[in-house]
Amino acid sequence: MNTLTYLQGYPESLLAQVTTLIEQNRLGEVLQKRYPLSHDITTDKALYQYTQEMKNQYLRNAAPVNKVMYDSKIHVLNNALGLHTAVSRVQGGKLKAKAEIRVATVFREAPEAFLRMIVVHELAHLKEKDHNKAFYQLCCHMEPQYHQLEFDTRLWLTHLALKWKR
Repeated sequence: MNTLTYLQGYPESLLAQVTTLIEQNRLGEVLQKRYPLSHDITTDKALYQYTQEMKNQYLRNAAPVNKVMYDSKIHVLNNALGLHTAVSRVQGGKLKAKAEIRVATVFREAPEAFLRMIVVHELAHLKEKDHNKAFYQLCCHMEPQYHQLEFDTRLWLTHLALKWKR
């Protein structure tokens, strides 16, 4: 089950269903049916605006996000899909903290719902640093289908990994 790297920790019964779809060469077809729409958020500027709109809708009182960008090195270096970082700098006699969100470049070509899930996840880190119950409640507040989208994103990444192997 090396092909199911992104799905570790899920129940065996679910993994068996995914394996069946892979063996029947239908995983991509199923995902395409479920998520037919792509998006046009392909530039860092568009991603920043997309993220700011979501932040303004759900997290008005959270710390500002100073930078949002696609990052081609994220997946390789950190085994992550997105990163939220706080960069602290001394300017004059003051300490300035700036929040940055980086999203793996692979999401430029992902269905919009998967990009939304990643942005929601990274925005939730503005309020909750750890992946605890409060963190996931906040994710579900911003995106009610968060857990389904997270699973489906993992399926999509599995499909991509299989395509790249061929």
